[in-house]
Amino acid sequence: MPETWDYTLQIPNDLRAVTVCRRTLRLILTLHGLTGLVEVAELLATELVSNAVRHTKGPAALRVRRSPEGMVWIGAWDTNPVPPDPPRALEQVGELEEGRGLGLVVACAEVWGWQPSARFGNTGKFVWCELVAA
Repeated sequence: MPETWDYTLQIPNDLRAVTVCRRTLRLILTLHGLTGLVEVAELLATELVSNAVRHTKGPAALRVRRSPEGMVWIGAWDTNPVPPDPPRALEQVGELEEGRGLGLVVACAEVWGWQPSARFGNTGKFVWCELVAA
């Protein structure tokens, strides 16, 4: 059975926090011997966290955990309880930066979703994805 772990990084509503999350995620995965996941995990976490910071006014959080089944779960929590817009296919987005986030998550993750979640005294949601940590 794989080693399990769970990290949560609370972040302010500041786009600079996206870089902090990306670097923290790289360190977590590297320390746990999952360097093969770093690039795709950083891409997905960047999309999830930047959406959380851009589309809300409150605090946010990055949560990363490894399940007993060997999956790496990456979630971004924000204070907006409204579901995310449905992802658009990457072909529909083209070279635009806007609107590609969840399309990248769908294309790169094994599974993704969202769920309502209250944290830090606020209602909100987690938008999450899972990667196989083979």
